[in-house]
This record gives sequence, structure tokens and C-alpha cells, in this order.
Amino acid sequence: MLRTMLSIVAALIAVLAVFICSSYHRDITAAQARLSSGSHLIQTPCGTIEYADVGTGTPVLSIHGAGGGFDAGLQLGRSLIGRGFRVIAVSRFGYLRTPMPADASPAAQADAHACLLDALRIQRVAVIAASAGSTSAMQLCIRHPERCSALVLISPQAYAPQTSDGPKQGPPKFLMPLLKASLHSDFLFWAITKMPSAVVLKTFLGTPQQDFQKASARDKAEALSLVEKILPITPRSAGMWNDSVTNGTAPRFDLESMRVPTLLIAAQDDLYGTWLYAQYTADHAPNARYISYPTGGHILLGHPEAFEESAKFLRQQ
Repeated sequence: MLRTMLSIVAALIAVLAVFICSSYHRDITAAQARLSSGSHLIQTPCGTIEYADVGTGTPVLSIHGAGGGFDAGLQLGRSLIGRGFRVIAVSRFGYLRTPMPADASPAAQADAHACLLDALRIQRVAVIAASAGSTSAMQLCIRHPERCSALVLISPQAYAPQTSDGPKQGPPKFLMPLLKASLHSDFLFWAITKMPSAVVLKTFLGTPQQDFQKASARDKAEALSLVEKILPITPRSAGMWNDSVTNGTAPRFDLESMRVPTLLIAAQDDLYGTWLYAQYTADHAPNARYISYPTGGHILLGHPEAFEESAKFLRQQ
């Protein structure tokens, strides 16, 4: 009897293992295929840079946040493609095929953005950036103001004085060792993405569960797909680690010199507290405007109009 039960348990474990391995293989193969085309490598005085170039019209440099790459940059600029804009989506330092240099500061990354524009023979661009990509976008407009016609910052990671009324909520502490280990394992990261949606939302998307519950089925699926699109994580690990180290510690830039027309958009329930950064930047940059939503979290869930506002703003510049 015992032997029979053990045989059944072993068979069930074997079936489960086959199912897990098959699911992982399917997902990682699809992720690798998604990155296998659509981007280019270019050699510049600032090093090798990966980028995608889609559409025609007014050039827009699209700068992804943590966990991204050129693919996330294209996702960020999706409301612009085919609507009179040429979207140039860059892979920042340490993401996908752009190497991690010794100096990966926002200033150095901004100079690399300028190097990319030089290599593409583009004199001036509008800039759209999200989350951790905001610091290098701001530095580009401060260090190279003649290259920037307009700036849009979505849920920006930037600077604001420390306050007691808006603490930044990071991932649950018990997950931190697992998250660090997952940077070096596509399988482990894939397994983490299969956790309950509340954990995934808080850990990776800075978005409250209640926003997710109120969202449409389409918005829910799109939100969860943002995490799935981080796969494969290993070619993004160096950039993600750099972002995690600098997250929430950005110094105060010379905002008063950032005179490019700027639009900032953030949600007040963003678990990463970016509404504080957006408000502070809008208050101190001379030509800035701030759009605030009460809900939506870090990814502005349920607010597609935010990206329409971005497109409208860029068309007006």
C-alpha cells in the first residue's frame, strides 16, 4: 500500500515537473524570439549602444525604466508610433546588448544618449522617459539643452526632499534575497512572476491591488504582461542592479536650468512615491506642467489617456 502511494506521489511530481519545464520553455523561447529582431547596435564615442528605430516624422527618444530595454522603450512610445513620430528606443547601460561601463551615472548615460543622436545624425529630439529612465532624460536636457525640444516624464524617479507623508514602499522584505538571486536566473524570475497578482503588482509594478481589481480585463492582462516582458532577465541584470542601487537616491539636479517644455505624469497611489518627485520637479523647473491621477499606481493602470496627453503635448511643441 505504502509503495503504491509513493509511486503515485512520484508520478504526480514527475507530471508537475514536466508541466513546469514545458511552461518555462515555452515562455522563455517566446521572450528570446521577441528580442531576436527589431534592434540595432551602433558604435559611438560613448561605447556600443543598442536601439530600435520605428516610424517616421518628429524624432522622439524613448528611455525605458527598470527592467526594460529597447523593447520597453517601444512600449512606452507606442502611442506615438504611426502618428507622425519617429520613435528611437534605446537600451540603457547594462540592458540587453548595451554594455555596463565603469561610469553608469545619469550624467554619463545622458552623454551616451547624445552620442547616439550624433551617430544617427539627429540634431534635436523630443524625449519621453519612464521611472528610472527619467534621471538620464533630465540630465540630457540639462547637459545638452540644444538637443531637446520637449520632455515627458512618466512616474519619474527623481529627487524630492524626504517627507513623512509619502514613504516609498519597496518590495516585501522577505522577497529581497529571492529577487537578488532572480537577476541571475531566468527560471527563478519566471517562477516569481507566477506568484499571486498582489505580490507581483507590489513587487514589480508599484501598483496597489485595489487598482488592479477595479481595472478592465484588458488592462489587467496588459499590466501582468509588463512583468512577463522582463524575461529574459539575465541580459538585463546589470542594468537592473544599477537601478536598484540608485533607486530613490537621485541627487537634486539643477532643475532651474531645465528650461525645455516638460510634462510630468504620476499617480498619487504609486507605491514608489513618484508623485513626490513629479510634484517637486514641476515646482522647480521653469517650464513644467504636472498631471496627477489619484489612482493607477506606478504604471498608471486604467489611465490610457495619460499617453494620449503625452502625444498631444509633444505635438504642440
